[in-house]
Parts: sequence; structure tokens; C-alpha cells
Amino acid sequence: MPRNWLMKSEPGVYSIHDLRRDGRTGWEGVRNYQARNFLRDDAKPGDRVLFYHSNADPPGVAGLARIGRAGYPDPTARDAESEYFDPKASDEDPRWFTVDVEFEEAFPAVVPLDTLRATPGLEKMLVINKSRLSVQPVTDAEYEIVVRLGRAGA
Repeated sequence: MPRNWLMKSEPGVYSIHDLRRDGRTGWEGVRNYQARNFLRDDAKPGDRVLFYHSNADPPGVAGLARIGRAGYPDPTARDAESEYFDPKASDEDPRWFTVDVEFEEAFPAVVPLDTLRATPGLEKMLVINKSRLSVQPVTDAEYEIVVRLGRAGA
């Protein structure tokens, strides 16, 4: 059974429109252990993704994606030129993981965080409860509510 995720990206760094253009990308640079564990252990091909624009005006869900490849060592951790370089990462202990994400759909407008907060059924959603995790699980019910909002142009 596919799982659902909310994955955050700053639109100035990588937006839903960039993913539409590219079709697929590695979700690199995650440097939080709990989010890393989700990518390494739990995210599987076919899982559904709410693509969230963080540090945006307004922040919110911009569209949909899917996990296209299960977790694998994040190559930026071993790249000394990368801002995500980790000198402790090695072949034996890669430390950080990524998944590939594939474009599904861009919403007509971002579903703002304020709308998520005000929508019945989303009260327990991590993103509205001040979770700073860049990768977070979402229930089936939460996913369906957000998709409805997004396709309606929230």
C-alpha cells in the first residue's frame, strides 16, 4: 500500500515548476536524521507526495509528485564542492540518503498554510503543527483533502 508524504522545498531553490520541467529529480540535501530515516527506510516507489513550497509567500502545497526510486546514498554528502558535503560520509557509512521524485501535477494555485490550518480534517497534519521536518508522513485522509483543495484552486 503506497504511503503519502509532504516534502518541502524552497521555490527559489527548487519549485514544482522546476520538477515539471525536469520530470524527475533526486531529493538531495536532507540533513535531519528523522527525515533521513523516512527517505532511507520508508519511502518507496509509487508513494504519493504533496510538494510543499516553504519559505515562500505564501508557504503551501504547490502540487503533486511520486517517489520514483527508493532511498539511496545522497551523492552530495560525498561531494566536497556541494553545500551538503559531509566529511564523515563514506561508502561504508553514507550517513545521508535521497530518493528520486517524479512530477505528477502542479496545482492552479498554492494551497496556503493558512488554508490548511483552517480546513477540517487537517488538524493533526504535521505541517500545520509547526513541524520543521522537510519530509513528513501524511495520512490518506489528509492527502485526499489537500488534493481536493489544490485541484479546486484553493
